[in-house]
Amino acid sequence: MFFATMLSAARAVAAFPEPGALPSQPALPDPLVPLAGERVTTREGWTPRAAELRELFQHYEYGTIPPPAKFEATVVREDKEALGGKATLREITLALERPEGAKINLLLVVPNQRSGPSPVFLGLNFNGNLALLPDPLITVPPGWKSKKGETLEHARGSEKDNWSIEASIDRGYAVASFWNGDVVPDDKEAAETVLRKFRPAGEEARGPADTATIAAWAWCLHRAVDYLVTAPAIDARRIAVVGHSRNGKTALLAAAFDPRIALVIPSQAGCGGSAPVRMAPEMAAIHATGRPTAETVAVINKSFPHWFCGNFKAFGEAPEKLPFDQHALIALCAPRLVLLSCATEDLWANPSGQFDMLRAADPVYRLIAGDGLGSTSMPEVGKLLPSRLGYFIRPGKHSMAPEDWSAWIDYAERWMKP
Repeated sequence: MFFATMLSAARAVAAFPEPGALPSQPALPDPLVPLAGERVTTREGWTPRAAELRELFQHYEYGTIPPPAKFEATVVREDKEALGGKATLREITLALERPEGAKINLLLVVPNQRSGPSPVFLGLNFNGNLALLPDPLITVPPGWKSKKGETLEHARGSEKDNWSIEASIDRGYAVASFWNGDVVPDDKEAAETVLRKFRPAGEEARGPADTATIAAWAWCLHRAVDYLVTAPAIDARRIAVVGHSRNGKTALLAAAFDPRIALVIPSQAGCGGSAPVRMAPEMAAIHATGRPTAETVAVINKSFPHWFCGNFKAFGEAPEKLPFDQHALIALCAPRLVLLSCATEDLWANPSGQFDMLRAADPVYRLIAGDGLGSTSMPEVGKLLPSRLGYFIRPGKHSMAPEDWSAWIDYAERWMKP
């Protein structure tokens, strides 16, 4: 049923209006009210509305998520004494049947001390698996380039604190990750070359609703989930997907389209992720710096045109015309767990707006799960709100930090114990 649903959602959608022909909706659209207009009041009624929302998100924001692809998995390296003997580290290559020649290089670190299959945190990384641990044997992926002024030796383990893998292992959680550039590079020109391979043969130009980069990355996460649900060391019922910034946008999209993901943690995902496109005027107003307080649809599409589909660019000056907002993407995860993670100084990612998205998704969660957001106001800084729709905000800037991981694992412990 899951794959049938995915295939249906990935097909060309029905004739939705052109972006300019959509009516203006300054207030947040109600996720429980479909285009036909009759409010959903039952769990059964949510199923067709959820399918409609998935089509709308693909058509107007992310582009089509491709249908599943088979792959051949090969363990290319195994270290049973990783992290001083605490863990087994495996490097696994997933050779995809399409796009032609594409490979996902999955790093999987599993606790050695466990009574059964482990829950797992899965996420994209920015700079290759080699940055996650100071292990000189972790493979350098094809196409990888070091940051300006950085040697390969400096790159190895440079994000060790950002990922806190050892802390996860110590608390019984496996960690799986792969570079977001494995299949589709995070570069507007290089990405287009690969995205063309997702389109029907003969179509050179990207259509307004064709697959864009974040949708392709989410598709890659789904392929990693395909592998993890078959791995004997992993508990297929306890897969959590995490991601920071653009990888957080990807994590939320992946979870909204894949019910096998039990928990999603978008970290500071901001515009096009867990923050609203309809912003308070004071957040969207242009200041002396030449930019708004929080990132807008117009700014993100100008800076990163490859992330979203062509239709999304039409909403740069009229976000109120979108027939949804990001709370509907959160609602598509119901009844599964969602924890939004923010930082006080990262106003660009709109922390208060993200909490508003949880409040707006709450009615769907209460209909589907019986509970949702555990508070009507943001929690204190540094204090986890551990409800089914959860929220965490810490002091600091736009980054992924050990303090985040501590809160994320606390949240997972509350909800995902066997």
